[in-house]
Amino acid sequence: MLFRRLFLTFLLLALLPKAHANFDFNANCIKAYQNIMALKLNTARTLISAEKKRNPNNSIPYLLDNYVDYFNLITSENQSDYARFKESKNLRISRIEKDDKSSPYYLYALAEINLQLALSRSKEKEYFLASIEFNKAFSQLKENSKKFPNFLPNQKSLGMIQAVFGSFPEGLSKALSAFGIRGDTRTGVKLLENLIEKLPESSYSHFYDETVFYYAIIQTDIISESTNYAKIIKITEQIDRESLLRTYIRAYAGTKLGNSRNALLELSKRPTEPFYVSYPYLDYLTGLAKLQNLDQSAASNFQAYLKLNRGTNLIKDTYLQLAWLELIKGNGQGYQQFVSLVKTKGNNSHNRDIQALKEVNYGIPDVNLLKAKLLSDGGNYDKALAQLLGKSTSDFKVLMHQIEFNYRMGRIYDLSSKFDQALKYYQAAIDLGKNQPYSFAANSALRSGIIYEKNKNFVRAKQFYTLSISMKDHDYENSIENRAKEGLKRIN
Repeated sequence: MLFRRLFLTFLLLALLPKAHANFDFNANCIKAYQNIMALKLNTARTLISAEKKRNPNNSIPYLLDNYVDYFNLITSENQSDYARFKESKNLRISRIEKDDKSSPYYLYALAEINLQLALSRSKEKEYFLASIEFNKAFSQLKENSKKFPNFLPNQKSLGMIQAVFGSFPEGLSKALSAFGIRGDTRTGVKLLENLIEKLPESSYSHFYDETVFYYAIIQTDIISESTNYAKIIKITEQIDRESLLRTYIRAYAGTKLGNSRNALLELSKRPTEPFYVSYPYLDYLTGLAKLQNLDQSAASNFQAYLKLNRGTNLIKDTYLQLAWLELIKGNGQGYQQFVSLVKTKGNNSHNRDIQALKEVNYGIPDVNLLKAKLLSDGGNYDKALAQLLGKSTSDFKVLMHQIEFNYRMGRIYDLSSKFDQALKYYQAAIDLGKNQPYSFAANSALRSGIIYEKNKNFVRAKQFYTLSISMKDHDYENSIENRAKEGLKRIN
């Protein structure tokens, strides 16, 4: 009798549906993901935890855990957060590797975890490990694209890798080249643009915000043309106005692409409810946008950043901005006090901090040139020009200031679409500065190449792009050289 009962029990268990691991990007997961993209990270954590309890076999929450940690690290830049993020990788990878290999989310999830950690490692200059993870992610995405060509999320990450490859630091680029990874900014941008058009009407529409985030950063930091700002504003219209990520994208693009007043408007409307992640960098951006309008109240925003920031990046750079504010108002002693903090506080891992230290070691800036730079960066071209009109190279006694004067005049005229005047000043900057450690000459050659390319004079464009690449051992060498190489690709 006992044997018969046991037999029936085993038979019943065998006939019951087996619980398999699965990838179910269901409504709860979509909601959690959307909260991550809005930078409501604690809300997302609660939703992810609920999904794990409700559906313990679903692997998507483990991918979302990685997203939470990645965006938390972007907003905090804290070393403890970074250490925990790295430690979590293997557990999440092993969990996902047990899942359904026939799902399009299988390789995608593995690739995203590798990619997000690789991007974080590259910021910390851990280039060897970053290159291994980039290679894994790239291979996984390519394989997934072959298996599932209609799975649109593949294109988001593949497009991003393609577009940013050329902007990687030299050490990382060389390591990736050894794996056979080649990037092309135009190809990556085109892939992302096509995806931005397709996503809203697709079943993957929830990936729109993340795609726009990567696209906007590429347009701002890599292509870096002021005309890109209008594109960014247009495509971010579809992002929820209560998204803090939307505020960041628009404000960041505004400060970088000559629209500081619009950046300030976006920042003034930023959501501040406690369920949003703390994001001190927005205080830094507010200070930067105000400084680009020569507004002395920027000091309070920079001080807020220094107080609230949990990381070590942009400390030197922030003290440099505060030093410039003192110089602009004629306080030489205050300028020197902040210069001493540039030299002693923070670290040298972030490019802007490295450059901040160089700036103070170059000596005291010329106040008119400094004002022209800041106003021009913020899109105040007429005011910037007014700082320098009536002056000539001989009015400046320091060689660096002579070179910068010609570059600044060229850049202001360039941004004002007065290209003949721009080319004249750019050439003067090249002649004076081609053997100096400053970026002005190489940038002037790059910008001249871009002007000639726009006017379809490809012979002259090639000459100036090549000239820009030939200049070595100057500030921002990697980014300027990569942009010149992209220019050569376009005209060839």
